[in-house]
Amino acid sequence: MAASTPIRARPPVAALALGYAGLLPPAIGIAWRLLDPAKGGAANALGLFYAALILSFLGGMWWGAAAARLSGAALTLWLAIAVVPSLVALAAGAVLFTSVLSGAAIVAAGLLGSLLVDMALVRAGHVPPWWMRLRVPLSVGLAALTLCAGLLAQS
Repeated sequence: MAASTPIRARPPVAALALGYAGLLPPAIGIAWRLLDPAKGGAANALGLFYAALILSFLGGMWWGAAAARLSGAALTLWLAIAVVPSLVALAAGAVLFTSVLSGAAIVAAGLLGSLLVDMALVRAGHVPPWWMRLRVPLSVGLAALTLCAGLLAQS
């Protein structure tokens, strides 16, 4: 397999460092909630809102990738796809007020589902070949942290 294939290509160090640093806000919120249940609830809630923001951010990345390479009907299709994460995050936020765990599950599902779009972007050549080596662990990691935060908020 060639070094430029999506499986073998390596993300830039800056993308790895900043990407994994993005897992810190929900991890800190969860830790704070576990260490100090009385005061850690707000930090845990911020971690949940952060995950919804990141879901929305993914749509922004897709928008930029499409806008940089496409035009016409293809651009319109990708731009329409790119707004979906923000709508899912908004719906999760609305649900979050009535059921924290359900809202967290919606965000987690959106994060995991986003990987399907990321794979399509790689296949279409709209993102670098290393994209999935970064996106998979970050999306799975944030989805898992989001579910943990939702479970902790229920207790």
